[in-house]
Amino acid sequence: MNASLKRFYVIAWLLGLVFYFLDYVVRSAPAVMIPELVNNFSTTELKLVSLIGTYYYTYSTCSLIAGIALDKFGGKRSLFAGALILGIGCLLFLASAYSGGVAGRLLQGAGCAFAFPGCVYLASKGFSSKSLATAVGFTQCIGMLGGTAGQFVVGPWVEQGINIDTFWLWSGIITVITAFCLFLVIPGEKLAEVKPGETIKKVGYLEPYKIVFKNPQSWLCGLISGLLFAPTTIFAMTWGVAFFQKDKGFLFHDAAITSAMVAFGWVFGCPVLGFITDKIGRRKPVLVGGAILMILSFLQLVYLPELYPAKISMFIFGLGSGAAMIPYSIIKEANPDYVKGSATGAINFITFGVTTLVSPLFSRWFGKSLDASSGEMHFQHSIIFWIAGIVLAVLISLLLKETGSKANAQALTA
Repeated sequence: MNASLKRFYVIAWLLGLVFYFLDYVVRSAPAVMIPELVNNFSTTELKLVSLIGTYYYTYSTCSLIAGIALDKFGGKRSLFAGALILGIGCLLFLASAYSGGVAGRLLQGAGCAFAFPGCVYLASKGFSSKSLATAVGFTQCIGMLGGTAGQFVVGPWVEQGINIDTFWLWSGIITVITAFCLFLVIPGEKLAEVKPGETIKKVGYLEPYKIVFKNPQSWLCGLISGLLFAPTTIFAMTWGVAFFQKDKGFLFHDAAITSAMVAFGWVFGCPVLGFITDKIGRRKPVLVGGAILMILSFLQLVYLPELYPAKISMFIFGLGSGAAMIPYSIIKEANPDYVKGSATGAINFITFGVTTLVSPLFSRWFGKSLDASSGEMHFQHSIIFWIAGIVLAVLISLLLKETGSKANAQALTA
């Protein structure tokens, strides 16, 4: 690919970041408007949290569709379709019926499934392999800026009495406009490009996933990423505000800010950890180090809470949890280049499949008892649940093969 076309893909990637930013705004905003959404949809808090969680049903499954679409149809049509579906899902949240809310949330998850794989797809065409992890980390940084805005910015708006319908209306309009901009900016392309000297046979729609899912490393990457993602997506972005309010006695404003600090930590953690992995040429040490930092920050939060404020604890946790993005680089490096879209779709499917399975468990064991058993012990037990998952991720990471540039160089000289 010539340098001029690479520059066009970098520009397209920058616009894709806008889509990904909106993805995380929409994903995280419901956590700071639960009472308003309960009234809007005439339901209970527990059912409302279940409604919010339906996002991950379509997000995980449509990640597979997104991977196929990117490999078969390219970025132009795939990202346009994803952003348009997300916009429609936002507009459906204007409905007052519970069924309308479910439909809207399902469409939001389906549309958002195209955002991150699409950005990684564009980045892989615009950046060299030596800087790909940095680009992926920066991509996630922008997403988490959206997650931060969804709580830091939207939370105070809701607290000041701004109608949530206004938020969902403008979210829908801006996302639809972004969809058409993506269609205009992303270059047309020859699909299924291969590296010089690499030959492949023409494959069907499902063949790329056969290649990816037959590779044990793909499953390890997805499980690790899912176990590291779950505390941010389920706890911080869904239950966090309620837990800090009811278990820790925080005011709404303080609870919202404390929960949002995880996303704020990601803003710095994702690009920094991605840069470090590129700089040292190794993935696994940074992955394990980030996971250990997550464990230590949660242990401090529950056993040494007076050491420093919970906001700092959650920020440090967010820094470490940026390691959840490193498997996204590993899975691409562990699979053939011509299935890079499907590889990203596959890891998104596994990652948020883990979230989909863990979310109802956490809700049943800790969400249902939030009012009846509110208090410090309830909070500690809920945090230990997440620590156990992170420890499991560290153990699984020991089975990963190193794919960094230094490991590849050593393999070539061996």
